[in-house]
Amino acid sequence: MDCRPFEITLIGAHDIKDVNTFSKMDVYAAVTVSGAGVRKQKLRTPVHKDGGTSPKWNHTLKFTLDDAALVSDRVKIKIKLVSDRTFGPTKIGKAVVPAKELLQSEKANGEKPVSYLVVTPKGKTKGSVSFGYKFGEKFSAPLPVQHEAHKKAHEPVMAYPAGHAGSSSAYPPPGVAHPVYQPYPPQPQPGYGYPPQQQPGYGYAPPPQAGYGYPPVVQPGYGYAQKPQKPKRGGGNMGLGLGAGLLGGLLIGDMVSDVGDMGAYDGGYGDGFDF
Repeated sequence: MDCRPFEITLIGAHDIKDVNTFSKMDVYAAVTVSGAGVRKQKLRTPVHKDGGTSPKWNHTLKFTLDDAALVSDRVKIKIKLVSDRTFGPTKIGKAVVPAKELLQSEKANGEKPVSYLVVTPKGKTKGSVSFGYKFGEKFSAPLPVQHEAHKKAHEPVMAYPAGHAGSSSAYPPPGVAHPVYQPYPPQPQPGYGYPPQQQPGYGYAPPPQAGYGYPPVVQPGYGYAQKPQKPKRGGGNMGLGLGAGLLGGLLIGDMVSDVGDMGAYDGGYGDGFDF
Protein backbone atom coordinates (compact mmCIF):
# COMPACT_ATOMS: atom_id res chain seq x y z
CA MET A 1 0.00 0.00 0.00
CA ASP A 2 1.33 3.46 -0.99
CA CYS A 3 1.25 6.08 1.77
CA ARG A 4 2.22 9.71 2.04
CA PRO A 5 3.37 11.66 5.13
CA PHE A 6 1.37 14.75 6.01
CA GLU A 7 2.36 17.51 8.44
CA ILE A 8 0.12 20.36 9.53
CA THR A 9 1.26 23.27 11.68
CA LEU A 10 -1.54 25.05 13.53
CA ILE A 11 -0.57 28.68 13.69
CA GLY A 12 -3.60 30.17 15.38
CA ALA A 13 -7.18 31.43 15.07
CA HIS A 14 -8.67 34.91 14.70
CA ASP A 15 -11.96 36.48 15.81
CA ILE A 16 -13.61 33.21 16.77
CA LYS A 17 -16.79 32.99 18.86
CA ASP A 18 -16.45 33.61 22.60
CA VAL A 19 -18.24 30.83 24.49
CA ASN A 20 -17.13 32.00 27.96
CA THR A 21 -19.15 34.51 29.96
CA PHE A 22 -16.94 35.80 32.76
CA SER A 23 -13.40 34.64 31.88
CA LYS A 24 -11.08 34.55 28.92
CA MET A 25 -11.15 31.37 26.85
CA ASP A 26 -8.43 28.68 27.06
CA VAL A 27 -8.46 27.29 23.50
CA TYR A 28 -6.92 24.25 21.81
CA ALA A 29 -7.30 22.75 18.30
CA ALA A 30 -8.12 19.07 17.66
CA VAL A 31 -7.26 17.78 14.17
CA THR A 32 -8.95 14.63 12.80
CA VAL A 33 -8.05 12.82 9.56
CA SER A 34 -10.81 10.46 8.39
CA GLY A 35 -12.84 9.33 5.40
CA ALA A 36 -14.48 6.37 3.67
CA GLY A 37 -12.21 3.35 4.03
CA VAL A 38 -9.55 5.44 5.80
CA ARG A 39 -8.15 4.69 9.25
CA LYS A 40 -9.19 7.49 11.59
CA GLN A 41 -6.39 9.52 13.18
CA LYS A 42 -6.73 12.27 15.78
CA LEU A 43 -4.20 14.64 17.41
CA ARG A 44 -4.47 17.95 19.25
CA THR A 45 -2.46 21.03 20.13
CA PRO A 46 -1.61 22.29 23.62
CA VAL A 47 -4.05 24.68 25.31
CA HIS A 48 -3.41 28.39 24.91
CA LYS A 49 -4.26 29.80 28.34
CA ASP A 50 -6.23 33.07 28.16
CA GLY A 51 -6.04 32.90 24.37
CA GLY A 52 -9.51 34.38 24.10
CA THR A 53 -10.89 34.86 20.59
CA SER A 54 -7.40 34.88 18.96
CA PRO A 55 -5.40 31.93 20.35
CA LYS A 56 -1.91 31.03 19.09
CA TRP A 57 -0.24 27.59 19.02
CA ASN A 58 2.46 27.21 16.31
CA HIS A 59 2.32 23.45 16.92
CA THR A 60 3.02 20.76 14.29
CA LEU A 61 1.06 17.49 14.03
CA LYS A 62 2.12 14.54 11.84
CA PHE A 63 -0.14 12.02 10.04
CA THR A 64 0.20 9.24 7.46
CA LEU A 65 -2.31 9.24 4.58
CA ASP A 66 -3.33 6.52 2.15
CA ASP A 67 -2.24 7.88 -1.24
CA ALA A 68 -5.02 6.17 -3.17
CA ALA A 69 -7.67 7.62 -0.81
CA LEU A 70 -5.95 11.01 -1.00
CA VAL A 71 -6.02 11.13 -4.81
CA SER A 72 -9.65 9.95 -4.95
CA ASP A 73 -10.69 12.77 -2.61
CA ARG A 74 -11.82 10.49 0.22
CA VAL A 75 -9.68 12.07 2.96
CA LYS A 76 -11.09 14.95 5.04
CA ILE A 77 -9.15 17.09 7.52
CA LYS A 78 -11.27 18.54 10.34
CA ILE A 79 -9.90 21.25 12.61
CA LYS A 80 -12.06 21.68 15.72
CA LEU A 81 -11.58 24.63 18.07
CA VAL A 82 -12.45 23.89 21.69
CA SER A 83 -12.63 26.01 24.86
CA ASP A 84 -11.11 24.13 27.81
CA ARG A 85 -13.43 24.93 30.73
CA THR A 86 -13.66 23.75 34.35
CA PHE A 87 -17.03 22.06 33.85
CA GLY A 88 -16.01 20.37 30.58
CA PRO A 89 -14.81 21.33 27.10
CA THR A 90 -17.08 23.50 24.94
CA LYS A 91 -17.08 23.48 21.15
CA ILE A 92 -16.36 26.80 19.48
CA GLY A 93 -16.47 25.78 15.82
CA LYS A 94 -14.67 23.79 13.13
CA ALA A 95 -13.16 24.01 9.65
CA VAL A 96 -13.37 21.05 7.23
CA VAL A 97 -10.73 20.87 4.50
CA PRO A 98 -10.45 18.21 1.70
CA ALA A 99 -6.92 16.78 1.76
CA LYS A 100 -6.86 16.60 -2.07
CA GLU A 101 -7.47 20.33 -2.20
CA LEU A 102 -4.42 20.95 -0.03
CA LEU A 103 -2.33 18.62 -2.21
CA GLN A 104 -3.25 20.55 -5.34
CA SER A 105 -2.68 23.90 -3.63
CA GLU A 106 0.78 22.80 -2.50
CA LYS A 107 1.74 21.85 -6.05
CA ALA A 108 0.61 25.24 -7.30
CA ASN A 109 1.65 27.62 -4.51
CA GLY A 110 4.21 25.70 -2.50
CA GLU A 111 4.21 25.38 1.30
CA LYS A 112 2.41 28.58 2.14
CA PRO A 113 0.14 29.06 5.16
CA VAL A 114 -3.58 29.10 4.43
CA SER A 115 -6.69 30.25 6.30
CA TYR A 116 -10.11 28.63 6.42
CA LEU A 117 -13.40 29.93 7.85
CA VAL A 118 -14.69 28.54 11.14
CA VAL A 119 -18.32 27.41 11.33
CA THR A 120 -20.07 27.44 14.72
CA PRO A 121 -22.22 24.49 15.96
CA LYS A 122 -25.30 26.47 14.87
CA GLY A 123 -24.01 26.66 11.29
CA LYS A 124 -22.91 30.30 11.34
CA THR A 125 -19.52 31.52 10.13
CA LYS A 126 -17.45 33.21 12.82
CA GLY A 127 -13.66 33.76 12.63
CA SER A 128 -10.93 31.78 10.85
CA VAL A 129 -8.07 29.38 11.55
CA SER A 130 -4.59 29.59 9.96
CA PHE A 131 -2.17 26.70 9.41
CA GLY A 132 0.75 25.56 7.29
CA TYR A 133 1.12 22.06 5.86
CA LYS A 134 3.46 19.78 3.90
CA PHE A 135 3.13 16.46 2.07
CA GLY A 136 6.03 14.03 2.02
CA GLU A 137 7.17 11.56 -0.64
CA LYS A 138 5.20 8.39 -1.21
CA PHE A 139 6.43 5.17 0.34
CA SER A 140 5.22 1.59 0.50
CA ALA A 141 3.84 0.26 3.77
CA PRO A 142 2.51 -3.20 4.69
CA LEU A 143 -1.22 -3.64 4.91
CA PRO A 144 -2.64 -3.17 8.41
CA VAL A 145 -3.09 -6.42 10.32
CA GLN A 146 -6.69 -7.21 11.10
CA HIS A 147 -7.63 -7.71 14.69
CA GLU A 148 -7.89 -11.36 15.75
CA ALA A 149 -11.49 -10.98 16.95
CA HIS A 150 -12.42 -9.31 13.64
CA LYS A 151 -10.88 -12.20 11.69
CA LYS A 152 -12.69 -14.84 13.74
CA ALA A 153 -16.00 -13.06 13.25
CA HIS A 154 -15.70 -13.60 9.48
CA GLU A 155 -14.40 -17.17 9.55
CA PRO A 156 -16.85 -19.89 8.31
CA VAL A 157 -18.33 -22.13 10.96
CA MET A 158 -18.54 -25.91 10.31
CA ALA A 159 -21.95 -27.37 11.15
CA TYR A 160 -22.35 -31.03 12.20
CA PRO A 161 -25.48 -33.26 12.16
CA ALA A 162 -27.07 -34.30 15.41
CA GLY A 163 -25.14 -37.05 17.20
CA HIS A 164 -21.88 -36.38 15.36
CA ALA A 165 -18.70 -36.60 17.42
CA GLY A 166 -17.74 -33.03 16.49
CA SER A 167 -21.14 -31.59 17.23
CA SER A 168 -21.24 -28.98 19.94
CA SER A 169 -24.88 -29.69 20.78
CA ALA A 170 -25.56 -30.18 24.47
CA TYR A 171 -28.51 -32.53 23.84
CA PRO A 172 -28.10 -36.35 23.64
CA PRO A 173 -28.90 -38.14 20.36
CA PRO A 174 -32.37 -39.70 19.88
CA GLY A 175 -32.95 -42.94 21.75
CA VAL A 176 -30.81 -42.03 24.74
CA ALA A 177 -32.76 -41.64 27.96
CA HIS A 178 -32.42 -38.38 29.73
CA PRO A 179 -31.23 -38.53 33.32
CA VAL A 180 -34.04 -38.14 35.83
CA TYR A 181 -33.46 -35.90 38.74
CA GLN A 182 -34.09 -37.66 42.06
CA PRO A 183 -34.64 -35.29 44.93
CA TYR A 184 -33.32 -36.23 48.34
CA PRO A 185 -36.00 -37.21 50.95
CA PRO A 186 -36.64 -34.54 53.52
CA GLN A 187 -34.68 -34.89 56.72
CA PRO A 188 -36.86 -35.03 59.89
CA GLN A 189 -36.73 -31.89 61.94
CA PRO A 190 -37.79 -31.80 65.61
CA GLY A 191 -41.10 -30.15 66.28
CA TYR A 192 -42.75 -30.80 62.87
CA GLY A 193 -44.52 -34.18 63.29
CA TYR A 194 -41.40 -36.36 63.68
CA PRO A 195 -40.38 -38.08 66.97
CA PRO A 196 -37.44 -36.35 68.62
CA GLN A 197 -34.14 -38.15 68.75
CA GLN A 198 -32.99 -39.32 72.19
CA GLN A 199 -29.77 -37.82 73.37
CA PRO A 200 -27.38 -39.65 75.73
CA GLY A 201 -27.47 -38.29 79.26
CA TYR A 202 -27.71 -39.47 82.90
CA GLY A 203 -30.70 -41.82 82.71
CA TYR A 204 -33.36 -39.13 82.60
CA ALA A 205 -34.89 -37.39 79.62
CA PRO A 206 -37.43 -34.56 79.79
CA PRO A 207 -41.01 -35.63 78.99
CA PRO A 208 -42.17 -34.76 75.46
CA GLN A 209 -44.27 -31.68 75.03
CA ALA A 210 -47.88 -32.04 74.00
CA GLY A 211 -49.11 -30.70 70.71
CA TYR A 212 -46.48 -32.07 68.30
CA GLY A 213 -48.41 -35.02 66.87
CA TYR A 214 -46.90 -38.01 68.75
CA PRO A 215 -47.91 -39.92 72.01
CA PRO A 216 -45.97 -39.50 75.24
CA VAL A 217 -43.09 -41.91 75.68
CA VAL A 218 -42.03 -43.31 79.05
CA GLN A 219 -38.36 -42.50 79.57
CA PRO A 220 -36.02 -44.50 81.86
CA GLY A 221 -35.52 -42.81 85.22
CA TYR A 222 -34.05 -43.80 88.60
CA GLY A 223 -35.32 -47.44 88.84
CA TYR A 224 -39.07 -46.90 88.78
CA ALA A 225 -41.67 -45.98 86.24
CA GLN A 226 -44.75 -43.98 86.95
CA LYS A 227 -47.97 -45.60 85.69
CA PRO A 228 -50.41 -43.28 84.05
CA GLN A 229 -53.52 -42.78 86.20
CA LYS A 230 -56.95 -43.26 84.72
CA PRO A 231 -59.33 -40.37 85.05
CA LYS A 232 -61.85 -40.80 87.96
CA ARG A 233 -65.48 -41.08 87.07
CA GLY A 234 -68.53 -40.12 89.06
CA GLY A 235 -68.79 -43.66 90.62
CA GLY A 236 -65.52 -43.23 92.46
CA ASN A 237 -67.15 -41.42 95.38
CA MET A 238 -69.78 -44.15 95.68
CA GLY A 239 -67.16 -46.90 95.86
CA LEU A 240 -65.28 -44.92 98.45
CA GLY A 241 -68.46 -44.57 100.58
CA LEU A 242 -69.29 -48.24 100.37
CA GLY A 243 -65.76 -49.18 101.36
CA ALA A 244 -65.88 -46.83 104.31
CA GLY A 245 -69.22 -48.24 105.40
CA LEU A 246 -68.00 -51.81 105.28
CA LEU A 247 -64.89 -50.89 107.19
CA GLY A 248 -66.95 -49.10 109.83
CA GLY A 249 -69.30 -52.09 110.17
CA LEU A 250 -66.41 -54.44 110.68
CA LEU A 251 -64.92 -52.17 113.32
CA ILE A 252 -68.23 -51.88 115.20
CA GLY A 253 -68.74 -55.67 115.06
CA ASP A 254 -65.31 -56.23 116.51
CA MET A 255 -66.01 -53.76 119.29
CA VAL A 256 -69.33 -55.50 120.22
CA SER A 257 -67.61 -58.89 120.22
CA ASP A 258 -64.90 -57.55 122.48
CA VAL A 259 -67.50 -56.18 124.94
CA GLY A 260 -69.27 -59.56 125.02
CA ASP A 261 -66.08 -61.35 125.71
CA MET A 262 -65.23 -58.95 128.54
CA GLY A 263 -68.65 -59.56 130.11
CA ALA A 264 -68.30 -63.27 129.89
CA TYR A 265 -64.81 -63.06 131.34
CA ASP A 266 -66.03 -60.93 134.22
CA GLY A 267 -68.91 -63.37 134.94
CA GLY A 268 -66.74 -66.41 134.85
CA TYR A 269 -64.11 -64.80 137.06
CA GLY A 270 -66.76 -63.99 139.67
CA ASP A 271 -68.19 -67.43 139.55
CA GLY A 272 -64.88 -68.93 140.02
CA PHE A 273 -63.94 -66.57 142.88
CA ASP A 274 -67.04 -67.66 144.84
CA PHE A 275 -65.75 -71.32 145.23
